Amino acid sequence: MTKKKQDNVVATNRKANHDYIIEDTIEAGLVLTGTEIKSIRKGKVNLKDSFARVENGQVWVYGMHVSPFEQGNRFNQDPMRPRKLLLKKREINRLAKHVSQEGYAIIPLRMYIKRGFAKLLIGIGKGKKKYDKRQALKEKDMKRDIKRAMKEKY
Repeated sequence: MTKKKQDNVVATNRKANHDYIIEDTIEAGLVLTGTEIKSIRKGKVNLKDSFARVENGQVWVYGMHVSPFEQGNRFNQDPMRPRKLLLKKREINRLAKHVSQEGYAIIPLRMYIKRGFAKLLIGIGKGKKKYDKRQALKEKDMKRDIKRAMKEKY
């Protein structure tokens, strides 16, 4: 029997690769309430403009919008509330060491469901300058043109 792939991507942060050079990634769990996980499974989550911080030996994600669940009524939480990430102490220390350097940040890259649990792929990224972004766009255009030329040739 083959094992079915169970990583269901719910949301991605496409802006992260444009604004940051991602150097390392870590998979983290999230502390959520019942209505939040139901909303996430429906895909009602937005990672744009979200970031994470290390505070008192814990990692918190800010700016992640989880829409209220329609049938949640009074059990719904604030959609923009900070959410705790579940990481091992070794991983938290590594994140804290990287973020203490100037120009580095912890950015949520992708949220997915793995074996029934919501997971967040976070990356340690260094902010790109404007000229870096332009260079990346030029390279992307050149690769697209080369692919198009190769496709027409064959």
